[in-house]
Amino acid sequence: MSEPQSAAASVEAAAAGAHERIVATLIRITGDWTLAEDCAQEALALALERWPRDGVPANPGGWLMTVARNRATDLLRRASVERRKLQELAALRPTEAALPVAEENLPDDRLRLVFTCCHPALALEARVALTLRTVCGVPTADIARAFLVTESAMTRRLTRARRKIADAGIPFQVPDGDALTERLPGVLGVLYLLFTRGYDADGEPAFAQEAIRLTRLLATLLPDQPAVSGLLALLLLQHSRRAARRDTDGKPIRLDRQDRSRWDHALIDEGLRALPQSRADEPYGVQARIAACHATATSPDTLDWIAIARWYDVLARIQPSPIVALNRAVAHGYAHGPNAGLRLLTEARADGRLEDHPLAVAAQAELTERAGDHTRAADLFRQAASHTHHEPQRQALLDRAAELT
Repeated sequence: MSEPQSAAASVEAAAAGAHERIVATLIRITGDWTLAEDCAQEALALALERWPRDGVPANPGGWLMTVARNRATDLLRRASVERRKLQELAALRPTEAALPVAEENLPDDRLRLVFTCCHPALALEARVALTLRTVCGVPTADIARAFLVTESAMTRRLTRARRKIADAGIPFQVPDGDALTERLPGVLGVLYLLFTRGYDADGEPAFAQEAIRLTRLLATLLPDQPAVSGLLALLLLQHSRRAARRDTDGKPIRLDRQDRSRWDHALIDEGLRALPQSRADEPYGVQARIAACHATATSPDTLDWIAIARWYDVLARIQPSPIVALNRAVAHGYAHGPNAGLRLLTEARADGRLEDHPLAVAAQAELTERAGDHTRAADLFRQAASHTHHEPQRQALLDRAAELT
C-alpha cells in the first residue's frame, strides 16, 4: 500500500472510531449541531491533507478531537458568541482532548446524543435520519437514498429536526428514573427500525451494522436494562445469518437450505451471552429467544419448532400484530402440522390486512405444499410473486412454483 493510500486508510479508521465522539462532545459544549458536524468534517479533511506528508500521529482520534476543538474555538471567537461557551471549550485541556477514544466522558456524550436524536417530540423518520447523520456520521446522500427522497429534501428535513430540538429546548442529556423508563422504548424502537432498514433485501447493510454498534453502546452504558440486552441479542442473532440469506443473484434462500457454515458464529455466541440479561416476557427478549432457536439448530431437522411456536404464542399475547400472527401460523404449521398452521393463517387474515400481502400468500403456499396439494401451492407461489415489487424475491417465488410443476 502506498503512503497516501495508507494515510487515507488511517483517516478512515480514525473516523470510524472517533467521528461520532467528536460530534457528540462538541454538541455538548457548544449546543450547535451544525458547527459540531462541520468541525468534525474539517478535521478529517485536514488529516487527509497532512497525514500523507507528516505521517499518521500516534493517537489519530485524539489528533482529530484536538483539531476539531480548535476549529470550533476559532469559529466561536470570530462570531463573538457567548463567552461562557468559549470558556468551556478552553477548559478542555490539550492533554485531555488528546486522550484515546476511551476517555471517560465521551461515551456519555454519545449516549446523550442518541437520546436527543430520538426524542419523542420528533417524527419517527426524523429520529432515524438524525441518528444516522449525527450519531453515525452517515452521509446525507446515503440517508436520502434509503428514504427515497432527494438529498436536498433530506437536508431540509435534518435542518428542521435540529431547529425543533433548539426551539423546543430539548435537553442534551440522558433522562433518569421514570423518564428513562418512558423514553428508552422509543430509543430502542429507532435502533430496531434502523436495523431493519439495513437488514431488508434492498436495505443499506451499513445501517444494520450501525444499529448493532449503537445497541452495544447502550448495553455497555445501561447494563441493568433488560430491554437493551434483548434488542442486542436479537440484532446479533439475526445479523449472524446475513451472509447466507441470499444467493449471488440476490434471491432469498430458505432457512432450511442455508449454508450454516456461512453464519457468523462469533455473533451468535455474543448474542447468546446477551440473552440471559433479557426478559422472557418482553418483546425483544422473546424475539431474541426465537432467533436463538434458529441460530443454535445444527440442521433443519434439529430445529425445535414446538419451542418456537410457544414463543410466538407469548409474542402474540404481549405484542400482537399482523406479521406476528403470520409468523405464529407458520411456526405452528411446522410444530403441529400444516393444517394447524393454515387454520391460524386464516384467522390472521380475517381482518383483511394481510389479504394480498406477498409474505402471507407465500406462507399459505408453503403450508399448502406441506399439506400435499402441490398444484394449489404452485398457484399460490405465483400469486405471491405477482404482489411483490422486489425482483429477486419475485423470481424466487416463481422458482418455487416451477419446482412444484
